[in-house]
Amino acid sequence: MRETPGAEHPQPRPDRAEAHTTGASCSGTPHRSDGRPPHTPRGARQPDPLGRPGTTPPVPGRPTLFSALVALAVVTWQVLVHGPLTRLDERVSAAVVDSVPRRLSELASDLGNLTVALPVLAAAMAYAVWHGRRADALYAGLAMAAVPLLVIPLKEWTARPGPLEPWAEGYYPSGHTATAMVAYVGAAFLVSRRLVPAAAALTAVTGTGLVLRGFHWPLDVLASVALCLPLLRWPVLAERYRRDGRGARDGTRGGHSWRTRNDGTPSRSTDGRTS
Repeated sequence: MRETPGAEHPQPRPDRAEAHTTGASCSGTPHRSDGRPPHTPRGARQPDPLGRPGTTPPVPGRPTLFSALVALAVVTWQVLVHGPLTRLDERVSAAVVDSVPRRLSELASDLGNLTVALPVLAAAMAYAVWHGRRADALYAGLAMAAVPLLVIPLKEWTARPGPLEPWAEGYYPSGHTATAMVAYVGAAFLVSRRLVPAAAALTAVTGTGLVLRGFHWPLDVLASVALCLPLLRWPVLAERYRRDGRGARDGTRGGHSWRTRNDGTPSRSTDGRTS
């Protein structure tokens, strides 16, 4: 049908969005005309230093720390009252002690000695300082310093005897396991996080050797692991410290840049633009 001469084209209503906008990629579909990308998809969000999504709460990992503290409290209570869990622990220990040659179990348990674990952590701290990560080295040193402050009071409070030395007290929790865990895992965080599985394996070997040799009950080792998990949260704290320090220098806070509008009020922007 031919168009009537002189007929005017319908004008777009002001209260309706135009389907054809300048800069649209194709006709008939509304697109952003300024070329800016949409909101960052969930899959493209940057993870936190431990590889967890760091943009939307709740942050994964906190339930694990809470569960570890709850487990520590329950096990400590069972040790104090000599409950069913403690009696089961004693039966397991009696079944596995000296099930391997003592020389082998002693070598494994020696990984938790201060003379072995501390030099490893000290070397990793020096490496971190050399590469300008003084905050990481400081947090690692504080974590190791906190081990005796936490372990010794628990030993004196529980006064648990040993598997092979019932006349002695102060076996719960295992100081060797705590030392190995903080030293080796902390060193892995300082040097390369790819070494964390190897550090966890060294900690497991240490705890297993202590149980097989009869130096500690299994619950002593598990309690030390639960006790040290919160201490090993220092890499996240150090990363936040560095991020906040950079933000104070370049005018950013929490990954956003803060600028000032003409009226003097701050404006936040995530893509470098002033809003």
